[in-house]
Amino acid sequence: MLEGLRQFIADVVSPQQTPAFDDNGYQLAATALLIHVISLDGEPSKIEQRKLHSLIELRFGLDPGSADRLIAQAMLAEGDAVDLYRFTSVIMREVDEAGRLRIVEMMWELVYADGKVTEFEDNVVWRASELLGISTPDRIDLKQRVAARRSATPA
Repeated sequence: MLEGLRQFIADVVSPQQTPAFDDNGYQLAATALLIHVISLDGEPSKIEQRKLHSLIELRFGLDPGSADRLIAQAMLAEGDAVDLYRFTSVIMREVDEAGRLRIVEMMWELVYADGKVTEFEDNVVWRASELLGISTPDRIDLKQRVAARRSATPA
């Protein structure tokens, strides 16, 4: 309660400052899922980190500082999570099917960011897609579209 009052005062004094992201918000949940994907094969590469940042800015319409704060909060949330359900349940409550498809597409974009797809990455996108109510044909179609865009883009 005291923290809420502090945040309110901070917002009144400095309204242009972006408030913290809601722990129950879909942006935090989606970003935590994306962080989970790029962390599966060890420490995320610089390419994966840049891709994550650009996706968050572009898809969520955030400035670089807000994207940094969201990613930092999502890293903490992802580190505390026991399973994917914590994040997918929030997304299912707050995001329509088109939005959930975009989140799965973002996951594939991160999987392909480093140029290689591991079975662990493929599996986690499959599991998350199932929890997000995305059909197998839609998941495969998104994977193929992202792969085609990646191969069409010069290295």
